[in-house]
Order: sequence, then structure tokens, then C-alpha cells
Amino acid sequence: MKSTTPTILIVPGLREHVPNHWQTLLAAKLPNVRSVAPLEHDKLSCTARVDAIDHTLASIAGPVIIVAHSAGAMMVAHWATLRATREIQGALLAAPADLETPMPAGYPTTDVLNDHGWLPIPRATLPFPSIVAASSNDPLTRLERACDLAQAWGSRFVELGAVGHLNPASGYGEWPQAEEFIRELS
Repeated sequence: MKSTTPTILIVPGLREHVPNHWQTLLAAKLPNVRSVAPLEHDKLSCTARVDAIDHTLASIAGPVIIVAHSAGAMMVAHWATLRATREIQGALLAAPADLETPMPAGYPTTDVLNDHGWLPIPRATLPFPSIVAASSNDPLTRLERACDLAQAWGSRFVELGAVGHLNPASGYGEWPQAEEFIRELS
């Protein structure tokens, strides 16, 4: 018998699973959570990241809600455009990283991202309900760009206020609002 309670699939960004990150804390808190495993090779490869999403989804029976952060939101957009091999109940795409715009020092350049298959960012309507939650002062995405992506993807757009990149460096460990968005998508 298939489960009717959705499995929450955590899709982290390029820095993968970070201790004290809201996604890591959420995964420890909620029942029925799976995470896309960290990559051992080809860490910057968009194709490898999409394959990892596909591989994890193949091991889940029943409904799925995706919870992605940063470049994880871009991974989901690429997966939905290229693969979308199964039905997804919904997706929370938090603080999507604008990989088409140069990012601060310490992040891959747009040339490196392009060479690894990340660009252009897919702009097709996602084949499932989604929420894009974005910050007004995210150093990795201007609010207007996040809003444009939400519109292109057919997502409900939520402005979170000045929450930086919604990560530990911005002062965020737990993020209870994620659970509200998950309930909305359930």
C-alpha cells in the first residue's frame, strides 16, 4: 500500500548539507523526510545534481513535496524541465540563487556554472504547484529576479523581508515558516 502522507524531499544548494541550516534541522524534526545525498564526484555538474534528484525520487513511493534552497531551487527547475519523471505534489523553493548574475567571492563564476550546465536557468512553468520564498536583501539574488523566476515557473511568490540568504550566515538555523509552506502544499 502506498503512503498518502507526502515524503519531504530536501534538495540543498551547492554547499550541500550544512549543520544548523534550516533544511538540516527540518529533516531531523519532521517524519518522512529524505534528502538528496551529497555528491562524491562532479560536485559542480548540473547533470549530476539532476541525476541525484532522480535517483532519490526513484526510491520514494507515494506523494512527494520538494523543499529546495539556493541552487537547489535551480536543480529542481532543471529536473522539472529535463526529467519530471514522476508527479510531485508541490515544491518550496527558498532563496533561489540567481546563477546567471555574478555572485560574491567564494562562489562559482557564471563561466564555471555555464561550463557545468547550469545556464541558462530554466524558465518553463513547473509541472507542479510551487512557492518561491525570497529575501529582500539576499546577496545571491535580487528580489526582482526571484519574482521574475517565480512568475516564469508559475509559482506563488512570497517576499520574506530582509532575511539575507536564509542560511546560518544570515542568522537562520530553524525556519518555522518552512513548515507552514509545506502544510500549504500538502
